[in-house]
Amino acid sequence: MITIINGTNRARALTSLVTKMVSEILTEEGVDIRVIDLAELPSDILHSHMYDASQMSPALKQIQESSLLHVQKWIVISPEYNGSVPGVLKLFWDAISINEYKKTFKGKTLGLIGVASGRAGNLRGLDHFAAVANHVGMTVYPDKRPISQVGSFLNDDKTAVVDQGLISGIREWCKSFIAYSA
Repeated sequence: MITIINGTNRARALTSLVTKMVSEILTEEGVDIRVIDLAELPSDILHSHMYDASQMSPALKQIQESSLLHVQKWIVISPEYNGSVPGVLKLFWDAISINEYKKTFKGKTLGLIGVASGRAGNLRGLDHFAAVANHVGMTVYPDKRPISQVGSFLNDDKTAVVDQGLISGIREWCKSFIAYSA
């Protein structure tokens, strides 16, 4: 099983289209997937006592238990926000770290895909987040995949990734990630 984290809570974000494409490719490859869409996070995860495990959001705990604790490989697909990743992604990471820390992160593998309207495909953000993942004991898959100028790979109404070169490249990346063992 692989869990995919759609790393933004922005409504109608282009990142969601990349998440959908990756989900479809992994499913075609026979992989059981879970998708965590940060746009659907419970609203009660940010509060002054969020670092007290006894006050963890029950809905967040359920997400952690069903999609993270027993899953060895994760993929984070993150847009570029201010030269890094969205704050909601780090908030989510911090919020799940208070419960079952080692069981959640240690020894697991993380693949990173960056999405940007500009030229760098969120490379800087991927590097930032790789450091966070390494800190909590995860192995970061060495082939970080930036997608630059993401809008140019979409259909005319901006509802799907249609560029066959990008789809083929992501398909090969997914196959390699599936086969990777740290």
